[in-house]
Amino acid sequence: MKILTHKPHERVPEQRTRASDGSSAEQRTRGPARLLAVLRIATGFVFLWAFLDKLFGWGYATPPERAWINGGSPTEGYLSGVSVGPFESTFHAIAGAAWADWLFMLGLAGIGIAVTLGIGLRLSAIAGTVMMLLMWAAEWPPATVTSTGEPSMSTNPLIDYHVLYALVLIVLGAAYAGATWGLGKAWARLSLVRRFPWLI
Repeated sequence: MKILTHKPHERVPEQRTRASDGSSAEQRTRGPARLLAVLRIATGFVFLWAFLDKLFGWGYATPPERAWINGGSPTEGYLSGVSVGPFESTFHAIAGAAWADWLFMLGLAGIGIAVTLGIGLRLSAIAGTVMMLLMWAAEWPPATVTSTGEPSMSTNPLIDYHVLYALVLIVLGAAYAGATWGLGKAWARLSLVRRFPWLI
């Protein structure tokens, strides 16, 4: 029986494991990585679009006269319209405040740019989750009736689109989804990111 050994300086040849369908491990991971990249870019675009629409008033969620650049407030309409949940008065109190407008818009822009480019996904996941939880609390899906006696707009008491966006951001950050079709690899090589890995 012949035993194959390799000296320490010699490179051991790679062995490609193949599944029963003949695909290699690389081929089996490439597909999911690309799907995660598509999900990442689409999710980033959702945040970017919300930022741009509120900034310029493109007439989708924000009419031109209420655009931020025209003196409108990105938070006033939404937060002053809260009519359900235990935080109703809190949201009314901060509706239209300059600091709330700036935080909201910087959050939308920062998350949108970072997720689209595939950089800072862990930080984006934290910031995005906090934003989505606050927006979830503003709509308060567990309620069936608003404070004005109108039926709640919620269609699910627990899992709505805010929760789904938060979960998507968490998955993208945990899966290092910026490495495919993004700047994640270059970002990870930066000295600051290597020193503080949570910035990945």
